[in-house]
Amino acid sequence: MKRREFLKATAAVGVASLTFNKLQAALASGKIEVEAAPDLVAVMGGEPEEMLGVALNALGGVGEYVKRGQSVVIKPNIGWDKTPEMASNTNPALIGALVKQCFAAGAKKVTVFDHTCDNWQKCYASSGIKNAAEAEGATVVTGNDESYYEDVHIDGAVQLKDVKIHRSLLESDVWFNVPVLKNHGGAKMSIAMKNYMGIVWDRGYFHSNNLQQCIADVCLFRKKPVLNIVDAYRCMLRNGPQGRSVSDVGTLKALIASPDIVAVDTASVGLFNQVQQMDLSEVRHIAIGEQLKLGTQKLDTLRVKRIKL
Repeated sequence: MKRREFLKATAAVGVASLTFNKLQAALASGKIEVEAAPDLVAVMGGEPEEMLGVALNALGGVGEYVKRGQSVVIKPNIGWDKTPEMASNTNPALIGALVKQCFAAGAKKVTVFDHTCDNWQKCYASSGIKNAAEAEGATVVTGNDESYYEDVHIDGAVQLKDVKIHRSLLESDVWFNVPVLKNHGGAKMSIAMKNYMGIVWDRGYFHSNNLQQCIADVCLFRKKPVLNIVDAYRCMLRNGPQGRSVSDVGTLKALIASPDIVAVDTASVGLFNQVQQMDLSEVRHIAIGEQLKLGTQKLDTLRVKRIKL
């Protein structure tokens, strides 16, 4: 390198260093505002993998939730022996995409499970989730054997004080709660809070001991999901949780994500209301969850980012 070129290059480095130092000082003084990550992201108009990527990027990237070497659990809704078109279960494309994201962030292991209502082998196969998860390297385990569960006491619970939780969740470093948005005959809506029923062994206790309170109680379980991701690509509008035919399903092409489980369920009911009327007050476990300080229904107090693709 000639002397003149060397001097130009070192001068450029000096200017860059000075600019960087000024930038740091401005950030420290508050003269430059850095946009805070949103509390909740709603994405509409894309395919599941695309919407997931956009939502995660808006929230700071999957690396905000998964660190290298961690063990991750993804808990979808796989409760029913139904194909994806019925929207009874979480969209398999979304689960496959999330598994891929977790491994890209450096996860050492990703486990997928649910305690199904129908035969678990049929649910895992018909939903398409087993194939989608395993294709991206995840380990898919059953939730339909009591030996997989351990006793857990839930501090602060009103009705559901003791419960058996799936061991893979207890042993994980982080977990994602990934329900499908749908109508539900008993709970009125099945979203993120209701999806917790698939992490426990005795599902029947919920239905015979104040279902709405038990749904809120189980969300007090000490290990919270790092993120709740609601699949609303297809949405069961009526006759849930199984549905009777594809006429019960609407295609919304949407996804809502937040660490706040009360907020994400509140926003999801709002989305549902755009196509099928549902009074939020009827979904009593959401208000109970707010009373238990699990999150907030007051979306206007949160940083909400809406993205249309």
